[in-house]
Amino acid sequence: MFKKILIANRGEIALRVIRTCREMGIKTVAVYSQADADSLHVTFADEAVCIGPPPSTESYLNIPRIISAAEITNADAIHPGYGFLSENAEFSKVCDEYGIKFIGASADMISKMGDKATAKDTMKAAGVPTIPGSDGLLSSVEEGKKIAKKVKYPVILKATAGGGGRGMRIVNDESGFQKAWDDARQESGAAFGNDALYLEKFIEEPRHIEIQIVGDSRGRACHLSERDCSIQRRHQKLIEETPSPIVSQDLRERMGEAAIKGAEAIGYEGAGTIEFLVDKHGDFYFMEMNTRIQVEHPITEEVTDFDLIKEQIKVAAGIEISGQNYFPQLHSMECRINAENPKKGFRPSPGKITNVHLPGGHGVRVDSHIYAGYTIPPNYDSMIAKLIVSAQTREEAIVRMKRALMETVIEGIDTTIPLHIKLMDDPVFQSGKFTTAYLDTFDFDSI
Repeated sequence: MFKKILIANRGEIALRVIRTCREMGIKTVAVYSQADADSLHVTFADEAVCIGPPPSTESYLNIPRIISAAEITNADAIHPGYGFLSENAEFSKVCDEYGIKFIGASADMISKMGDKATAKDTMKAAGVPTIPGSDGLLSSVEEGKKIAKKVKYPVILKATAGGGGRGMRIVNDESGFQKAWDDARQESGAAFGNDALYLEKFIEEPRHIEIQIVGDSRGRACHLSERDCSIQRRHQKLIEETPSPIVSQDLRERMGEAAIKGAEAIGYEGAGTIEFLVDKHGDFYFMEMNTRIQVEHPITEEVTDFDLIKEQIKVAAGIEISGQNYFPQLHSMECRINAENPKKGFRPSPGKITNVHLPGGHGVRVDSHIYAGYTIPPNYDSMIAKLIVSAQTREEAIVRMKRALMETVIEGIDTTIPLHIKLMDDPVFQSGKFTTAYLDTFDFDSI
């Protein structure tokens, strides 16, 4: 087992990893930018190293500085958390070259699964259902039009190196294809330095369902059931829950089996998710794979009593998984609390927090790094807390979430708490009958 782990991240996920390491008797090293000198992960770690100024390119994305911090503190492993370098093949490769265990996927695995067209081809070959579309990248707009006619409109153009909704365009008919092609290429080229596109049939009335998997170094994988991530704004998740209100036990088992098949086909090691779109007919299709821990992993932990960070560390140390699949025993829901104003286009709201009161009680968990007097820097993602509740039923979870949200006090900045309270009262959300487009027509002025 590792003696010391450096956490190449910040905020709540860094704190989350530190907590599990402490329970496992493993020393921790926090790295931080000058903007995060007062963050709780710096305080709670056994050691801390400043790796640069506030911009992430000069700190949390600076591989040489992170490796240097690991070397001077004698860390024998690095946990990347999520975001930043967690799915960076070069970082995984450099860790290996320096004899530091990267607690995540190998460089080869990240490369294969990070390129969406390659990932789709890989999963298709493994027998995992995939969305009809192009076999790999499109060579021209004419080829795209030909395939679109075959799979039938509407279709969606996607950037192979994309993420967060960038480089994606829906095309409803051939007359709009050229403009969508040009716009998607321009956006993906500017955002990712890669303007290559592929095409898929656009799934109507979709739900975004992901399966949590864990694989070990011996090529075995298991799943921990699904999470429903359909409540999103501009492809950014706001609320996640498990089990999904639209997934039957039969569908759950079939999706779980498909996810394991895909993971074992590529010899996946570590924690990851196989993400699917489920259409209105109950058919599911592979969308992408995330080769890291997810923001929303706590809800899976709550319904299975399973520490995913601990399992990541154990697998990285060469310990076998049990091979057992896990199914939800409770209903759990997570609200991402962001420092944003939802009534003003989700405008970021960095600044000093003057007062904090976090909720408690049975079935309530808060993962956060904030406290009264803490200043939220403007340099990073605006998520400042994850509020997680668990209950016997979905209806009870919604009631508990509303109660916990109403108890939560974060003063001095704007947050998305009022939006979440509004959603808990919304009949459509309560019914469970929504799609990924649910918030596209939501009246944010009514909050």
